[in-house]
Amino acid sequence: MKWMDKLERKFGKYAIPNLMFYIIILYAVGFLLSLLDAEFYYYYLSLDAHAIMQGQVWRLFTFLIQPPPSNSLFMVFALYLYYMIGRQLEYAWGTFKFNLYFLMGVVFNILAAFVAYMVFQVSLPLGTYYLNTALFLSYAALYPNQQFYLFFILPIKVKWLAWIEVAYFGYDIIKAFLPQYGGSVFGIYYQAAALEIVVALLNFIIFFMATRNKTRRSVKEMQQKKKYDKAMREARQSGQYENGAKHRCHVCGRTELDDETLEFRYCSKCNGNYEYCQDHLFTHEHVK
Repeated sequence: MKWMDKLERKFGKYAIPNLMFYIIILYAVGFLLSLLDAEFYYYYLSLDAHAIMQGQVWRLFTFLIQPPPSNSLFMVFALYLYYMIGRQLEYAWGTFKFNLYFLMGVVFNILAAFVAYMVFQVSLPLGTYYLNTALFLSYAALYPNQQFYLFFILPIKVKWLAWIEVAYFGYDIIKAFLPQYGGSVFGIYYQAAALEIVVALLNFIIFFMATRNKTRRSVKEMQQKKKYDKAMREARQSGQYENGAKHRCHVCGRTELDDETLEFRYCSKCNGNYEYCQDHLFTHEHVK
């Protein structure tokens, strides 16, 4: 993920902390609109490539307010679930990479709608379903053994829920090429939907391939990273490091001002918030 690290060093200062909080606010607004008019979102706000090409450019943004599918009784739980998933991903990847992941999801969803329309001349309006699915699949890839309670009763590991979701998408893609579906009068719709699935989930595929060999972080490590990030913010605000440096190795004392190519990371095994350069991250003696 060197290309992501380079982007982070250049644009990391523009990342939005706690981005999922603002996304949940958008979902809540969309849910309130659906209570007033259940069909308003679909006809006027969804990501519809044909309508956008007719001048309804606001759909490029307004599709983001569609809440996760749920009834009124469980909407609060659904919003909390996705907020939790988003926050856990931000703890694991960092603020910038989570921002980048979500932004890539938005771009690929828009691209999926237009590609399907241009290839098949079929407009299948999109909402946030694939965005939320990409969040869930990434969470499952990072924490496969985390348990959810199905119907608030049955414990099930998140990896099995993810495999069910993947199987569902796989079936939809294969179905597009089966004679009884792909060869029917509605075949073009099945094929357009299959293409949308592949393109819309490219952000998950890219991040999964880039991070598949990375060590997963436990909840404890994520909490420690959160404390570390807070300590680093306080250090930068207080001017703790000389000449305005933002990072400093606990072993050698070097900062990014000494060498702009240096990368700094925290150590999850040290008892405290300690930052190390790339030369000492794996060779230092852990602080107990």
